[in-house]
Amino acid sequence: MSMPFYVAPEQAMKDRADFARKGIARGRALVALRWRDGIVIVAENTSQSLRKVSEIYDRIAFAGVGKYNEFDQLRVAGIRSAELTGYQYSRDDVDARSLANDYAQLLGNAFTHGMKPMEVEILVAEVGLEPGGGDQIFQIMYDGTVIDHADTCVLGGDSDAIGARLAGGFVDGADLAASVRLGSSALSGSDRVLGPEAFEVAVLERGNGRRCFRRGSAADVARFFEA
Repeated sequence: MSMPFYVAPEQAMKDRADFARKGIARGRALVALRWRDGIVIVAENTSQSLRKVSEIYDRIAFAGVGKYNEFDQLRVAGIRSAELTGYQYSRDDVDARSLANDYAQLLGNAFTHGMKPMEVEILVAEVGLEPGGGDQIFQIMYDGTVIDHADTCVLGGDSDAIGARLAGGFVDGADLAASVRLGSSALSGSDRVLGPEAFEVAVLERGNGRRCFRRGSAADVARFFEA
């Protein structure tokens, strides 16, 4: 009778984490930051059909980096959970914090008990009803860790360098065009020149009625760069 191959739990978790991080690093990064009237998400994405940023509910947006089919499954699961909660209770009971906790449980279970961890990092953002409070940005890691960000957030490869550029240029109360330009320049860095066609931009804007999510068209993004 052959003996099963033993791997120490610490080594198994390290191998899983390395596997997930390598998969995430192969994808293109995205950033989220507060602006004067809400939250804007800027993602490096040249595809015209595969979206990295989507609406989850009235004032809530979802974004993901890494393996597209995996974070798209999470997006669909989040929409179903939000719709069910809103239908059973109230639309006001659907918030980013509870969705982030649900995602953390899904990713944590996959990391610990699944055949392989999910190669994704995701973001859940909610815009508050009033300026100066209520905006929430949550980053959920591949292992289920939840990180709450106040002003800026970076997902994907080279996040330390991108985050430093983003935080260095962040100005509280900046307008939308300036925030989009800051996000795109943080993603580009000093060694690349990327035009507006390389970015996907979506906005959560308070005061825009019940549906606060708005996706920027190619013409909108081009205007942001020209401003």
